[in-house]
Amino acid sequence: MYPLVRNRRLRKNETIRSLVRETIISPNDFLVPLFIVEGKGVKEEIASMPNYYRYSLDLIKKEVKELWNMGLRSVLLFVKVPDELKDNKGAEVTNENGLMQRAIKTIKDTCPEMIVMTDVAFDPYSKYGHDGIVENGLILNDETSELLAEMSVSHAEAGADFVAPSDMMDGRILTIREALEDEGFTNTGIMSYSAKYASAFYGPFRDALDSAPVDAQNIPKDKKTYQMDYANRFEAIRETQLDIEEGADIVMVKPGLCYLDIVREIKNEVDVPVAVYQVSGEYAMVKAAAAQGWLDHDAVMMEQLTAIKRAGANIIASYFAKDAVKLL
Repeated sequence: MYPLVRNRRLRKNETIRSLVRETIISPNDFLVPLFIVEGKGVKEEIASMPNYYRYSLDLIKKEVKELWNMGLRSVLLFVKVPDELKDNKGAEVTNENGLMQRAIKTIKDTCPEMIVMTDVAFDPYSKYGHDGIVENGLILNDETSELLAEMSVSHAEAGADFVAPSDMMDGRILTIREALEDEGFTNTGIMSYSAKYASAFYGPFRDALDSAPVDAQNIPKDKKTYQMDYANRFEAIRETQLDIEEGADIVMVKPGLCYLDIVREIKNEVDVPVAVYQVSGEYAMVKAAAAQGWLDHDAVMMEQLTAIKRAGANIIASYFAKDAVKLL
């Protein structure tokens, strides 16, 4: 008791604060999202995500080498599919010469030890911007899951280490796991977006991939029939437990900061690694406020990343990864 116990003794300078610090950020914590586009010599800044880019395959080689040299050893791939290849059937998703498949091979050829995770979702390929096949105003669950399984096998054939289903269809993890097992990809991992909420923080990401739901008659205007209601807490635990039972190796909570209570709940319940996606809207807000001089970019960035890890994240998917590692 005071005055015998004085907690400030452990805060009196940075040296002692560092010595007793409970949560440490390192390059090993990060999963780096990468946006891939067709073309050559393309490095396009995403307007709503300052200092973040879409890369063509020839330039992604340099980026991947830079990440590796910085100690960033895991990437999560997303592709911007040309409009003429979008449909409501998924004709392009299993194309062995598709952009995603070529991106996987390019990165593995460039940096074989890099862990490559791939986005498994239909929305980049959908002419309607939805994560599933649309029929009569509904998002079809089982038919979409079969398509996602075919996509996952195609990614595994191209060399992906993990597939990352981000769609939130019921039962899709089991469908994907069985398909991978049937095709002999027993060592291909699944990182499931287990608790993905219908969030307003995804806007810049949808700009990056041109994957927002279209505004058309008899087309759902949002993704609330499959992504989770942000008011719900215990549902996230049920979703996550089911995904683990179906074969998920890593589970994810998305978005990040507004959902750290969910991260802790899940971390307390499961014994597999927990990932958190610090999403595009979270990134864009910090960048915009810092550009106005309203906050200290680096200080806020590190505080947010530390909070995510402190809540229980083993893996942080973040657009801040390079910025953070430069500070470390």
